[in-house]
Amino acid sequence: MWQISFCDRGRRSIGAERALEEALKKAGLNREDIDAMVTTGYGRTAIQDGDKSITEITCHARGAHFLDPSVRTVIDIGGQDSKVIRLDEQGNVVNFVMNDKCAAGTGRFLEMMARTMEMGLDELSKRGLEYQEDITISSMCTVFAESEVVSLIAQNKATDDIVHGLNKAVAAKTAALSKRVKGEERYMMTGGVSKNEGLVKTLEEKLGTKLVISEKAQLCGALGAALFAADLG
Repeated sequence: MWQISFCDRGRRSIGAERALEEALKKAGLNREDIDAMVTTGYGRTAIQDGDKSITEITCHARGAHFLDPSVRTVIDIGGQDSKVIRLDEQGNVVNFVMNDKCAAGTGRFLEMMARTMEMGLDELSKRGLEYQEDITISSMCTVFAESEVVSLIAQNKATDDIVHGLNKAVAAKTAALSKRVKGEERYMMTGGVSKNEGLVKTLEEKLGTKLVISEKAQLCGALGAALFAADLG
């Protein structure tokens, strides 16, 4: 167990170092040009040379408020968890709720379903928009949902119909999180899943509102960390 944890920590550290080197190269900067560094996300504890470590909840809130100060609720369907964060007028975190007990309703769930349907995430994100049959996926457990999808494929159900069913399941889970945190207008969606057109449309229908999605949605957490780092510099 300790060996696995150590190896995982090592991979995170090496990956972060490579990403930093690549970012500096593209920006035409050197390591010495960095005044302050803030780490965030699940791998933040594996990076030892940061000046400060801040949770992704706080960083997403800071980044979202910077991108659009009118936003009061931030939705992030991440790879490891899903989270809904409520902000005040100054961008401070008022409340938040996370789904981090299993893969249900996360980007990992969508990734596994895409694999089951033998398609990439890019293709999955564009399917389900023109569905005909309103299919319901009854289980959000990844294992059972996968069995349902396999069964639907065996029944020759249309791909768009199946994907819409998956989008409905994730959207319902996310909307429930939003209700728990007492989400209010305006809503912003961050992270890579915000590029999933079918899911975004279905979630908007569940919430009864339009989601604000910035071109920098995938960088929201990193942007928040950078802003905190600027405060230190």
